Parts: sequence; structure tokens; C-alpha cells
Amino acid sequence: MFKRLSISSWKFFLAGDGMSVRTGRYFVESAIVGAIVGFVVVAFRWLIDFTGKVVMEGLCRHEALSSLSDGSAIGRMFSREALLDPRRWLLVVLPAVGASLGYFLIRRFSSLEMARGTDSAIKAYHQRDGYVPGAAIPIKSVASVLTVGFGGSAGYEGPVTLIGAACGSVFARAMNLTVRARRILMAAGLAAGISALFQAPLAGAIFGFEIFYSSSDIEYETVLPSFIASAVSYSIYACFYGWAPLFAMPAMGFENSLRLVPYFILAIAIVFGVRFYISFYRGVEKRFAGFRIPGWARVALGGLATGIVGFAFPDVLGAGYKIIQACFTAGGSDLFENYGSLTIAGFVCFFFAKAIATAFTVGSGGSGGLFAPAIICGGTLGAAVGLFFAKVLPASVGIHPAAFALVGMAGFLASAIRIPLTAIVMVAEISGNHSLLLPAMWVCCISFWLNNGWSLYRSQVHTRESSMAHG
Repeated sequence: MFKRLSISSWKFFLAGDGMSVRTGRYFVESAIVGAIVGFVVVAFRWLIDFTGKVVMEGLCRHEALSSLSDGSAIGRMFSREALLDPRRWLLVVLPAVGASLGYFLIRRFSSLEMARGTDSAIKAYHQRDGYVPGAAIPIKSVASVLTVGFGGSAGYEGPVTLIGAACGSVFARAMNLTVRARRILMAAGLAAGISALFQAPLAGAIFGFEIFYSSSDIEYETVLPSFIASAVSYSIYACFYGWAPLFAMPAMGFENSLRLVPYFILAIAIVFGVRFYISFYRGVEKRFAGFRIPGWARVALGGLATGIVGFAFPDVLGAGYKIIQACFTAGGSDLFENYGSLTIAGFVCFFFAKAIATAFTVGSGGSGGLFAPAIICGGTLGAAVGLFFAKVLPASVGIHPAAFALVGMAGFLASAIRIPLTAIVMVAEISGNHSLLLPAMWVCCISFWLNNGWSLYRSQVHTRESSMAHG
């Protein structure tokens, strides 16, 4: 009887399809990919910091040129002091130099299509059986650091998604896994890269199964591997760079249902802002593609145009994270004495300046991402709308411009990149503020629906049935 009971208990313990050697292999493979991506992103972040200290801070003293510190972004734009400052004139040419160096590096050692970052990773998933060349890992890292570190207006998330996807793809090929497994590990690596660099493990994991489609469809096969890889990569990255959120933000919540009305207006403003962002970027991309000049000349011309915008607004150059921090101080706050209060006009100007500079940097062929600039554009629009309602509505409504900035970031991501779930979670994780999830849900859903058919990434397909991976 004891033997029969033991056998029955053992069979019950092992019952189901979950406990198997293959399941264990999936877990181990995803964890290994996450660990590889974690260490690669640590090295990538070190390269970013080193280049920024040497070029933008050491050579140009970019910090001293910031117009955010005293809120005088507009007044000092063409002042005599600005026109005679040689460092500002250096900012005009540096983006062209960095973009050209990055272009030559990619053309010599990799495929020019790899310059597209996230778009290239999405295309590899749908059309190339998850194949991303291993050369993309070092080449894309250095090329992007040269482009953005020298003042190009772009983000590092595009490069890091492609780097993470390449890590997953290379590992799958090295282990001689199936095409299906290669796609899954490629997506897990992509998610792990975002999780580490943005210090947002949950948002990064969701990104790994939401980014491939422009509708609300998801890639459910990559859900669990993305979560495992993201947890491992974020843990490794945080051991080197800390566990704190990426940005600091005053604590604030949502305590008045009447605020849903101004948040609805914010969603409408985001819809038009996204359409301008995408239309201008696509227009610049098409115009530069039509120029009958060498590729390096197109990239240099785009970098020069970026530098001209950066002459007027030095803070839009590079990743532009200082603008995000300034958005979180909109309306004034004793918690951030190093930042002044920007006006509505100032935030609107920063929106257009960042969108235009990013279009010239990436649309001309420069190596960089569109994700982080989208966050900045959403934050500036949100801050401007929040400041407007703070002035016209009674104080009893309790409008916080910084809250509108955070929700604006989420709405812009949801609408422009078609990732509403990622956007809702990401802005909470990068700011450490989880009290604004309700208005973020409201704005993200509205802006996502109203901009149906608009996406920054051409390689996104509408549904799973439209993908060659499932056709």
C-alpha cells in the first residue's frame, strides 16, 4: 500500500505538460540570453557615458550651454552671447562628424539596413526567420554611440533592441535551434535590452511581445521567455548602475475624476503631435533618399541640419534626457532647485525642435532610435497642456503639469509606436510613480485608437495573420 501511494503521489507531482526537459531548456536558454544581453548593455552604457564625457561635456561643455537651467530657452536663442560662443558653433558640425563616422563603420563592417535599429529587428522577426547577424552587436553599438554621443538627436533604445535581438539570434544559431526557437530568443533578447537600458523590467518584457504588430495583437509565444530574459538582464545591469528609477519625479496621484476631461484633451493633442512627428520624419526620410549624392554625404547633411537646430536649442542634441527631467518639474517644484520653470511656449518649442532634429538625424540614415525622442516629445506636449489647464482651471481641480508630462509620454509612445501596454507600464517604472496608471490608461487607449494606421516602424504588420512568420 505504501508503495502504491508513493507511486501515485509521484505521478501526481509530475502530472501536466509543464514539467519537462524541453520546458527546462526554454527557461535556461531565455535566462542565458538575458545574461548575455545584460552584460552587453552594461558595456554599451559605459561606452555611452565615456563618449558623453569626452565629447559633449569635455569638448563642447554642453552642460554649460543648457537653456533648461534658468528657463531661458527662447530668450537666449540668438543673443549676442550665444552667437559669439565658439562652443555653440562646434555643436553645429559635431553631429555631422559623428553621423558620418557611424555610417562608414556600418557600411564597412555590416549591412546598412542595420542602421534602422528596432525596425530592422522587427523585419528580421517577420521576414528573415529571426536572423540578425552577430556583427550588429559591436558595430551597431559603436556606430550609435558615435552618432548620438557626438550630438545626433536620437535615442539609444533602437540600437539596444537590435543588439539584444542579435544576441538572442546568435545564441540560437550557435545552439542549432529551430527557426521558431530562434524567433522566440530573438524577441527575448530584444526585450532584455529595453529592460536593462531603461531600468524597466516589466515594460521591457511586455515590449518583447507587443512591438511586432501595429494593432492590439501580441506574439504570445514570446511572453514567458521575454519575462525571464528581462528579469535576468535587468538584475545584471542594476548590479552595476543601481536599482533606482531612471528619472526622479515628485510624488503625485489621481484623486479627482474631473481631470479625465483635460486628460482627454491631452490625448487629442497627442494624436496631432504624433501625426506631425511621423509625417515630418517620413517626409525627411523620403527627401534624403531622393538625393543623388553618396550615402555619407546624406548623413552628414542631416547631421548638419541637426546641428543648426541644436545651435538654437542645445538640449535637444544627444539623447535629450534633461528635457524629460525638466518636464517633471513643470510648474515649479522645490524638489528640483537646479531646474527652472519653462513656459508653455518653451515646451512647445522643444517639442518641434526635438521632432525636427530627430527626423534629420535618423531620417538621413544616421544610426539611432526613435523611441526615446518620442518619449521626450510626449513629455513636452504633456507639460505644455498641463501648464495651460493649470492656468485656466480652478485650483480645486488639482492639475499637476508634471503629471500631464508623464501621461503625455505614455500616450505618445502608445500612439506613435503602437505599444499601449508597454507605454502604460514604462512611464511608471522609469519615474517610480505608479499612482498615475488610471489617466495613463485613459490617454493611451484614446490616442492609440485615434491614430490607427500611423506607426513610426514600417516593418510592423497589422495582425499575426499578416506576418510571414505565421503565414
